[in-house]
Amino acid sequence: MKIRSAIAALLFAATSAAHAAPYTLLIPEKSSIAFNYKQMNVPMEGSFKRFKATLSFDPAQPASGSAAFEVEVASIDVGSAEGNGEVGKKLWFNSASFPVAQFVSSSIKPLGNNRFEVAGKLTIKGQTREVSAPVSFKADGANGVFEGAFTIKRADFAIGEGMWADFGTVANEVQIRFRLLAASK
Repeated sequence: MKIRSAIAALLFAATSAAHAAPYTLLIPEKSSIAFNYKQMNVPMEGSFKRFKATLSFDPAQPASGSAAFEVEVASIDVGSAEGNGEVGKKLWFNSASFPVAQFVSSSIKPLGNNRFEVAGKLTIKGQTREVSAPVSFKADGANGVFEGAFTIKRADFAIGEGMWADFGTVANEVQIRFRLLAASK
């Protein structure tokens, strides 16, 4: 009986030690950043294909965690080459002058049941705003899966200026969705 208890204690310690390391390495090829919006009241969606992150998240100590993302704006995919070219222009994302959108966290608060509120500054097209997002976390083997969504107003970031500023054509609200897979080093 003592041997069985000792083995169980060793297995528990090994398992706990494996999960004690913070998740710090984004696996971009298994992660996604997408968005939903309405154009002429028709639901549309798109995504960004290239992004990177600096992460540090320990589910046992979430308040000490941090996240910083950089999204290559020119990697946008709205479903057509013509649309992708249009949203890169000056009136939309102006990707020549502002090639990267950034998010830098300022706090991570536990909400219970493996859910957290991540708050920070989002910068798009030279405009910075405070945002927060509910994020769920689950361990998946040696990796961690983070999923969440939040809504921004494109006008807050000067996305869609001039003739595109009419919210009847393209809605002001844009929902950002993400699913991130991260590993510990």
